[in-house]
Formats: sequence, structure tokens, C-alpha cells
Amino acid sequence: MRRGDVSSVELTTRMLDRIARFNPKINAIVTLAGDAALARARAADEARARGEWWGPFHGVPCTVKDTFEVAGVTTTAGLPTLKSHVPARDAVVVARLRRAGAVVLGKTNVPPAAADWQSYNEVFGVSNNPWDLARTPGGSTGGGAAALAAGLTYLEPGSDLGGSIRVPAHFCGVYGHKPTLGVVPLRGHIPPPPGTPPGPPPLLPVAGPLARSAADLRAALEALGGPDEEEARAYRWSLAPARGTRLADYRIGFVLDDPACRVSSDVREVHARATEALRRAGAKLEEGWPPGVSPAQQYDTYLYLLNSVFAFTLRDDQVEEMRRRAETQDGSYQAKQALAWTAPFKNYAVAVGRRNAARAVWQEYFRTHDAFLLPTAFVAAFPHDASPRMFDRRLATPEGARQYLDLLFWISFATLTGLPATTAPIGLTRDGLPVGVQIVGPYLEDATPIDVAGRLAEVIGGFTPPKGF
Repeated sequence: MRRGDVSSVELTTRMLDRIARFNPKINAIVTLAGDAALARARAADEARARGEWWGPFHGVPCTVKDTFEVAGVTTTAGLPTLKSHVPARDAVVVARLRRAGAVVLGKTNVPPAAADWQSYNEVFGVSNNPWDLARTPGGSTGGGAAALAAGLTYLEPGSDLGGSIRVPAHFCGVYGHKPTLGVVPLRGHIPPPPGTPPGPPPLLPVAGPLARSAADLRAALEALGGPDEEEARAYRWSLAPARGTRLADYRIGFVLDDPACRVSSDVREVHARATEALRRAGAKLEEGWPPGVSPAQQYDTYLYLLNSVFAFTLRDDQVEEMRRRAETQDGSYQAKQALAWTAPFKNYAVAVGRRNAARAVWQEYFRTHDAFLLPTAFVAAFPHDASPRMFDRRLATPEGARQYLDLLFWISFATLTGLPATTAPIGLTRDGLPVGVQIVGPYLEDATPIDVAGRLAEVIGGFTPPKGF
């Protein structure tokens, strides 16, 4: 673009043509801003002709998850109550993408309130995975991951509380980065509802990029990161350099499986091949959880805090019934939810203390290690399932049916501790479905897991497009 080999209008027109051709199959992009995108692309080309350069994404077409407000463009978060919501102001991530030169093509599909690992809603319908149209692209950034895999966009900002960046990246064979907690501002994201006054820093959720390469993730994070308006008066943020420049520089821990959430054999095979490729490339690998990490305890702490986020949905007339359910802690997800929704505040304070202790244990590990590899999810992309109760859904694996909510396990450790985590494609299952490894890095050292993802692509290959796209 900078050399003039291709213009923004050419790229944007190409993307709009591909959207017209391929999007009907996958329903990934649900609100198109074609005229505004072409006008912005023309302005980008005119600016370049004058010698002006807007930033690292000058004239590059991108899409935006439909949970981020875009000025003048319908933003629904998958909710019928917001089907006519047209914001007057950009979310922070959108404003920063524009400041970096990006051209916004439109909005991508999400589940209602971004609360599922599938992307379907009453407003726009179902999004399909371009690797297999009968399967989900994931959620909640499912439309964005599908659009990236299908070649309908170059970049997508997403958000992640329960794996909403990492799981779609894994299901669609693209790259996704969950940044260190607080690096990318969430103002302008739905939920919470539009117009909600700013509150204290969130404990778990983050915003971050999805792309088709690790290099694009890094460039996007540098554009998106940094404190919001009020905080920016007092401090600045810069991306710390990666700890290595080649795989042989890195000391990496890993686990391929855990009794608390067994990984499906077809997914585990792909992880094993990738780990062996890393070893052959010279990376120093150590198998096993970090000393002091109790996966079951950290997962329970994460579930407690995650469920606490949604306690506001409990109606007053349901409280007593929920308290009775909480009295029987049988290990089920329903019982854990009931406890988090009805227990006294001191239980929440204890959970926060455990979360802080978990981060300290991981940070101690990263004094001697540079990254930690683990699965993103125990299964690859699964067939669409619109049954209303998540508690009742089951996922098929070669070893038998599994609980749907087990999808929370492998993403929980980075979310609980606020650590950065990059999901990178590492190959296909025997059924031809993508698998992505999750690379957790040290606190505030996001460039390290992103760099490991890029180096990994050098030895096993990076993004590959699905057939037919």
C-alpha cells in the first residue's frame, strides 16, 4: 500500500466483491457499510498521493465485532432490543483502528450479548464455519473469525471473557490474541448496555485482535493498546519486546491434556505433532503444569468469578430457590452457578484473593520460563446446536459425549490471571477441522506469546484458507 503496489480502493473493492460472493454461505458479516468504506478508501488513496500516512493500517479493510459501537452503523450485540441502535460515537477500539488508518467494512455476527461459543441470534440468524458449513465458527467473535478465514476481511477486533477471541480463532484456523488485562480499553463495548457510565476496571474481560498472521496481531495490538482518555492523562503504555528472536531462545512449558478436562483424541494428536515440531526446531520444552498451579482449584475460582459477573440476571423471586440449589454442591455447573449467585460477599472476596495468588504463581513461573502452551478447547468446531439450555447441551468426541460448558476449562487460566494468551493455528484434525494452540505469556509481555506464535508458523505453517474460499 505504501509503495503504491495496490490502492485502498482496489483492496476495499476486492473485499466487497468477496463479501457479495461468499458471505451468503457463512453469514459472517451482518451489517455492511460499503459506501462509507469506499469513501474512506478513496480518502486514504488521496492522502497517500499527498504524502500523508495515517498509520500501520492505512487504507486496510477490516470488520468490527457487533459488540463494539461504530458511529452511524447499527450495533446490536445480537440483541433484538438493540436492532435499531445506531451509536453516535465509536468504541475506543474502533476509534483507534480508524486512527491507525483502517477502513471499516461493516459488523460481524455474535451470539446474544456475546454469551455463547456459537454465533446466532434472532436479529441476523446463524453464522457458519467456512471449514464446514454445518458447524459453528465459535463465539462470541464467531462472525469475525469466519470472515477472516474466508478472506472477507484483514483484521477484526474481538472481546474475550470466556474464550470469545481464542475459541473462534481455534475453530476457524486463524490467529487471536487475548491481551493482558486492561491493556485495551473496553469503553463502547456491549455489554454493558449502551450509555452505561464508566466503572472500575473489569476483573476478567478484555478486548483484542484476530487476524491471519501473528505479525498482524502485534501491529493491531500496538494500535489498540494504551489507557483510555481519563487514564491517559497520567500514564502511557508501550508493548514490551518479545523475550526471544528465534524458537531456540525460548524456554516453554506445556500440557497436552488434564484429567479435569480430557482433550479429544483427534485434537490431542494435532497438539502432539506441533509440540514435536517445536522440539525439533530447538525450543526448550518442559511438560507439566507450573509448580504451585492447581488446575482444578484455579478453574473453580474462575467459574466463581465468571458466574458472579452474571448474578445481576437473578430475579428477586428466584433467590430462595437458587439458595436451596446452592446448598447441594454436587460438582455440577448448575450448583457452582447457584453458589456464586447467592453466597455472601466475603466468598467473592476470597475468590479474588485466590485469583491474585494464582497470578503470583504464574508470574513466578515466568521468571524462569517464557511461555506456556496448552489447548484452546478440548474439541474442534462442532455442529450447530440451538437448544435453549447450555447446561443440557453435549458435544460429541471420539471418546463419548461431553458437557458443553467444559469449553470454559482450557481458556480459564489466562483469563483468571489476566495474562496474555495467543491462539495460533497448528494443523487439522483427521476430519479436516482446524486446531489452535493457546500460548500463554508473562503479564504485560504480550509480544512474547505473539512472537512464539509467529515462530511456530515458520516450522509448521501458519494460516491456510479453507477449500472453496
